Amino acid sequence: MWLTKMPRRMFIATKPADLRRSFDGLAAMVEGFDPGGSMSGDLFAFFNKRRTQVRMLFWDGSGYWLVMKRLEAGTFRDVFDEDPGGHLELDNAEMAMLLEGVDADKIKRRRRYRREKKTTD
Repeated sequence: MWLTKMPRRMFIATKPADLRRSFDGLAAMVEGFDPGGSMSGDLFAFFNKRRTQVRMLFWDGSGYWLVMKRLEAGTFRDVFDEDPGGHLELDNAEMAMLLEGVDADKIKRRRRYRREKKTTD
């Protein structure tokens, strides 16, 4: 992918999505669970019911990116109903593991220093 700008945060929907939807349909779904909206600079991932396909929507400041992956065999990890709010926030490593089929529950991470993000009020 040639993203001109990297996403600020990454979210996955925890309910199956109708992946016949395109830019506007998926953007409307984002409005349901993110008050910042689909133009916030965050990446939003949606899975089909069988968890064999994913679509990722991202606003780079001048337009939407829509990326899709279809697995030829196997399924993505079951993330449905993990969060009653309808979405989970993942970091870059967690998203990469999810897309590559790595079971994150069986991985032990080493402790690392991480700077807390500053929030502006």
